[in-house]
Amino acid sequence: MTSLYLYAGWVRAWHWLNALLFLMLMLSGASMHFAGAGWLLNFAVARPIHNIAGILLTLGWIGFVVGNLTTDNGRHYRVHLRGFLQRLFIQGRYYAWGIFHNAPHPFHPSAEMKLNTLQQLSYLGVMYLLMPLLILSGWGFLFSIYLPETLFGLGSIWVVAMMHLTVAYFLVLFVLVHLYIITTGETLTTNLLAMITGWHREQEAQTHMETPR
Repeated sequence: MTSLYLYAGWVRAWHWLNALLFLMLMLSGASMHFAGAGWLLNFAVARPIHNIAGILLTLGWIGFVVGNLTTDNGRHYRVHLRGFLQRLFIQGRYYAWGIFHNAPHPFHPSAEMKLNTLQQLSYLGVMYLLMPLLILSGWGFLFSIYLPETLFGLGSIWVVAMMHLTVAYFLVLFVLVHLYIITTGETLTTNLLAMITGWHREQEAQTHMETPR
């Protein structure tokens, strides 16, 4: 069995705190959006929970970005253009076909590259595009009295609300896909245990596509 320490303590702490906060935001956000539904939180309870969780999520996101800028964890999010399309095709074919036909996984994490190409693209899109949009629109809601009356010729609050809701739906979809991908490691719990302990373990060393330099 091979073992690689891939997830530093701060990454794991951020990951689980971020997961908890996002669950709180989903519950409280749905409670406000569908106010009056008996199975959800009361609006008066959901609102402060949503605001506090949103503020903490913002601080956590800033910590994540700073951590990637100041530690070697950031290298895993750098997309290498050499061989990019080939890696993307191979990984996409595996998820679309190979995984359902017991094909070997084309990518195995290493100290130099712990994310496959599709993971890189999805995490970059989520953490550096969708999360900033979610945070900015959330703060726009929190300080809506300071918004201009209109944005792009439309009511500013409506624009902010639609952006916040749309991005939230995309992130909920990401969470669902993420939960599924967790189960696609060597065993059902391989990826989950790695994020708990920091150690990624496989039964035997296998060759994977080299990261282009």
